[in-house]
Amino acid sequence: MSVSDDPLVFLDEEDDPAESSADFSPPWRILVVDDDGDVHETSRFALSGIRILGRPLSLLHAMSGREALETLRTEGNIAVILLDVVMESEDAGLRLVDVIRNELKLVNTRIILRTGQPGHAPECETIARYDINDYKTKGELTQEKLFATLTSAIRSYDQLLRLDANRRGLEKIVAASNQFIADQGLQAFAEGVITQIAGLLGVEPEGLVCAAAEDSPGDGPLEYRVIAAAGHFSHLIQRRLSELDDPWMASQLAGALRDRHSLVHPRSMALYFRKSDDEGFAAFIDSARPIREVDRELLEVFCTNIALCAKNVDLVAELRRDAFVDRQMGLPNRTALVCALNARLRADGRPGALAVVDVDQFASANDVLGHDYGDALLRQTARRLGGGLPGEVFVARLAGDAFAVLGDDGVVNGPNIQACFSEPFLIEAVRHPVSVCAGVVRLVGAHRSGIEYLKDSYLALKRAKAQGLGQTVVYSRELGAEARERAQLLRDLRLAFDQARLFLVYQPQVDLRTGRVVGVEALLRWMRDDSTEISPNHFIPIAEQSGLIVGMGNWLLQVALLALQRFRAQGFPQLRMAVNVSPVQLRQPDFLAQVQEALAETGTAADGLELEVTESIAVGGLESAVDLLRRLREMGVTVAIDDFGTGYSSLSYLERLPADRLKIDRSFMRSLANGDAGGRIARTIIVLGRELGLTVLAEGVESEAVAAEVAALGCAEAQGFHYARPMAEEAFVAWLQTQAGAA
Repeated sequence: MSVSDDPLVFLDEEDDPAESSADFSPPWRILVVDDDGDVHETSRFALSGIRILGRPLSLLHAMSGREALETLRTEGNIAVILLDVVMESEDAGLRLVDVIRNELKLVNTRIILRTGQPGHAPECETIARYDINDYKTKGELTQEKLFATLTSAIRSYDQLLRLDANRRGLEKIVAASNQFIADQGLQAFAEGVITQIAGLLGVEPEGLVCAAAEDSPGDGPLEYRVIAAAGHFSHLIQRRLSELDDPWMASQLAGALRDRHSLVHPRSMALYFRKSDDEGFAAFIDSARPIREVDRELLEVFCTNIALCAKNVDLVAELRRDAFVDRQMGLPNRTALVCALNARLRADGRPGALAVVDVDQFASANDVLGHDYGDALLRQTARRLGGGLPGEVFVARLAGDAFAVLGDDGVVNGPNIQACFSEPFLIEAVRHPVSVCAGVVRLVGAHRSGIEYLKDSYLALKRAKAQGLGQTVVYSRELGAEARERAQLLRDLRLAFDQARLFLVYQPQVDLRTGRVVGVEALLRWMRDDSTEISPNHFIPIAEQSGLIVGMGNWLLQVALLALQRFRAQGFPQLRMAVNVSPVQLRQPDFLAQVQEALAETGTAADGLELEVTESIAVGGLESAVDLLRRLREMGVTVAIDDFGTGYSSLSYLERLPADRLKIDRSFMRSLANGDAGGRIARTIIVLGRELGLTVLAEGVESEAVAAEVAALGCAEAQGFHYARPMAEEAFVAWLQTQAGAA
């Protein structure tokens, strides 16, 4: 294997200019605790000049358990304690063991109990009861046996230190993966690498880690920067290698990064960690003692595994960025906003405000002018919000064209936000006026969570958009109460539908020429358990917004057609059933199939069903609306345009929509009765309907005079209180029979 192929390159001692003949290996520290001075002298003599695991021994001495405790409180890194049992008391040594383990928490230090009076502490009982590592009588501890005992204890101590260092290093690496900011995560990870290497080799964690920076301008060489450091190198973080005062260390790191392999010297190393073919980082480690050849395989495995961990750190950092950053805009996202909100609520009591800002008519502009224009508009919106407000703010992108602004309440308010958009945007050298709607909520304390304040701002935004373009609404308790009421109403409506507490009533439709009942409209009603009737004007819009209207509409169609079959069976075969259909239902891909299924299951001929739709069906796409209505009529179902004149009234819509009947809204009937301007609209609609070949039906006819007037104008049919109020099925059948008898 060539040098370039080997991830670890070991160099001879003479290649290290920092190396000298002196031995800098720190000694193993041994504490001798005994009240017999001869034991101390004997220990000095027996251990003089001895080296264990390549390091000398250093003895500390204490004449009592109390003196030993003082030494342990002030001295660190004691590997082994040679402890007498009987000193100032018969159990002084054993009580010291309890303090060492339970109070001082010295779990790695090895304790060898030795006594001249074994009867005071029988071996098995002592080892079982106390956390000691060996038990010897003084008589059996010859120089040879003392050396063997200490060697075993020190080897165990060294292994525990390495395991502990590895644990600390792993903790740092795991913690690094949870960091939000990528640079911080990499730095913590690098610090963990240093700690782990030091633990593996049994050296102090004195070193640094560096990574390759971006290419330098022009054709210059790569620059490298310190990304993490420990020990006496900690002040070098974020320094370039070219700026370091230690040329040896800088050259080794640069060489490892440039050549993409590790360099190991007798007393230092620059380990290379490969993340990808062209990316990696290096760690420089100082060692107070020679690095043993036997550690080579361990370092090779470690470098490989750490490189894989580094890739995972990058992956986790990327995932974290995706969790908190909107990639398209480079702004904080909704999750980051909620975190910032919660942090602000916990941190201070300064009055604050949150605004949710939505670009008016963005979807239409994006469709007409293209996605490039839409993206440019969003970027400029973000810049206006971030730089146009008179103070420091936190700007986040929530979704689509919705942004959030968090700051002091004197900064984040309606006038300041709207002022950001007073000047047109300059996009592709063209000036584009842009307006926004905003919902603002004041942050009044930490008793509520950030997500609750965000919900409130959305409620205010919804109200602002309902008011028109360029509007701002500040959240209020009344607005919140209204929203809660709507939410409760939806829950009650779902429950009522599930428990079959919705019902239908029926209102007749009369031929104005003959006075005969020709049709009946099925109307949905809801009565609460407390006998409170909820108006359809309240619960139908909620059902539409929630999607509940789809299931309700299918149920209504089935029930209405079954009722029609019963009406016909009782002698009224001429009746047709009119059923209102929501635009939400019409947008369902299986709507036609649902109609066919209802007709088949109830045994109703298609010409017995009339579906009432509003003009809004054309808003979502005229061509698709035309196709749907055409297919319904091909099935034999008749189509009525309901509430004409109150919505998106358009003569072109009316001319193109395939329909059989035109229903004039009841509001025009009231105008006709009162003689105001609305009456002229009613007359115009009647004439228009007749010109287009549509049967015109007047809703809300409440008097004989109005009935006569619309009949004179050419209106064919009518319904309203003048004829009958909506009735339950039994009452409606009775009314029909009365009308038939009168005729």
